[in-house]
Amino acid sequence: MTENKPDNEVKAPVNFIHAIIEEDIRNGKHESRVHTRFPPEPNGYLHIGHAKSICLNFGTAAKYNGKCNLRFDDTNPTKEDVEYVDSIREDVHWLGFDWEEREFFASDYFEQIYQFAEKLIMKGMAYVCDLTAEQIAEQKGTPTRPGTESPYRNRSIEENLDLFRRMRKGEFTEGSKVLRAKIDMASPNMHMRDPIMYRIIFGHHHRTGDTWCIYPMYDFAHGQCDSIEGITHSICTLEFEVHRPLYDWFIKELEIFAPQQIEFARLNVTYTVMSKRKLLELVKSGYVSGWDDPRMPTIGGLRRRGYTPESIRNFSDIIGVAKRDNVIDVSLLEYCIREDLNKKALRKMGVINPVKLVITNYPEGQVEEMNAINNPEDPDSGTRKVPFSKELYIEREDFMEEPSSKFFRLAPGKEVRLKYAYIIKCESFIKDPITGDITEIHCTHDPETLSGRDQSNRKVKGTLHWVSAKHALEAEIRLYDRLFMSEDPEDVEEGVDYKTNLNPDSLKIMKGFVEPSIEGTKPLDKFQFERLGYFCTDSESTAGKLVFNRTVALKDSWAKINK
Repeated sequence: MTENKPDNEVKAPVNFIHAIIEEDIRNGKHESRVHTRFPPEPNGYLHIGHAKSICLNFGTAAKYNGKCNLRFDDTNPTKEDVEYVDSIREDVHWLGFDWEEREFFASDYFEQIYQFAEKLIMKGMAYVCDLTAEQIAEQKGTPTRPGTESPYRNRSIEENLDLFRRMRKGEFTEGSKVLRAKIDMASPNMHMRDPIMYRIIFGHHHRTGDTWCIYPMYDFAHGQCDSIEGITHSICTLEFEVHRPLYDWFIKELEIFAPQQIEFARLNVTYTVMSKRKLLELVKSGYVSGWDDPRMPTIGGLRRRGYTPESIRNFSDIIGVAKRDNVIDVSLLEYCIREDLNKKALRKMGVINPVKLVITNYPEGQVEEMNAINNPEDPDSGTRKVPFSKELYIEREDFMEEPSSKFFRLAPGKEVRLKYAYIIKCESFIKDPITGDITEIHCTHDPETLSGRDQSNRKVKGTLHWVSAKHALEAEIRLYDRLFMSEDPEDVEEGVDYKTNLNPDSLKIMKGFVEPSIEGTKPLDKFQFERLGYFCTDSESTAGKLVFNRTVALKDSWAKINK
């Protein structure tokens, strides 16, 4: 498993796919051009695994001055929707990539793919089969036992052509007939045992309407679409490695342009599930608020949580491209967003678990404007003014009635500095007589210790953030954490539901306060709340109700928890 954060600069490993492409360019293969594609199915929302594929395909084309198509694999009308098409477009663009005028759909080629199928029938390489799906599965055999031939395998070319054309006309019911390739029922590769090419589906297609009632299977459509578009390198995830002989067989028998399929390991991330089925279950069962819930690994969820396109692209570069399945520690993704936001995010002060602090010797009604740095990592970011008054809010965790020897924050008789302001000393506090909770802390300040003008040379170990109670804006603070408690949420005993690994503390909602300079914030604005972490304005935030999502804490606390 990948380390949380390397000691030195993180560097991307060698990309074996690029090595293959560079060899092809040197040899003049495909006229030394590079043309890739990203081929999503419009049947769900994209997640971080798809983001890796997007970055690889579009990034490879850009690196070699080539082209990358966006092609929707819309071959199953029962599961597809224009909503998914729109969300995929948005996600690819948000990541920083542009397919220019090269947006295509498999449905663009339905007539051509159909003609390819007729060509194989006329070559005696495809036949119409009347077996049910269950019967086909049974007669295919097992990896250790050869299959048996369909009783319909030796139909004449004329009969197969007639039946296939009648399938297209809608004369047969769903499931009553399929078109199969005639290859080898004894092949050690199960995908070569007379695979299905076409099935009957009476479903309204989001683009072609009711024009078609037969639809090509992925294995028959994908390679032919690649060929039609002149794709040179068809980059797929590792599960398609066993499909490659079939991909090549169709292209060879059809005598069409031959792209090269190359497989790489799909992205697996700790504390995360990537299965579309499981993600759908989490949404439908109400474990999360939707596909863009900030705890979801979807691109929409990451965007709403405050992740930046640059951080995800950098993550993809760092993890590189592997030939075998592996698992990436989610801490590396969190490291990437911290590194990016550290340079970009404006610093603000917010208090998420407030307790009131009263400076008893500060003049009643006086307000000062303290000079605060917007981002110490960006010298051009400038400064801002933060109001300071007699009554403030600080974090409840920053005060301890009976502190330990290593507690350097506020306690009775102890001194701390208020960031950008004065050194204060705790003189007393008030408790709720029923709950015992501390409701108010009373301190005195030393007027000679104003930050930036302090000539006292007094040293204190603790510095606290704060907001002025009179000027603070009330806000809902959503503290998001990892959705699952274990590194491999699906590694459970037989009969145990993976959802038992759900983290009950993956979302905590706090009522806090933020400094007034945040007023007017827009959704997806990003900040570092000093000492607390990186946050962004949620899409539900309004002028009347400010809502902020925690993107990531300042440090990886899970690294310590799980050691």
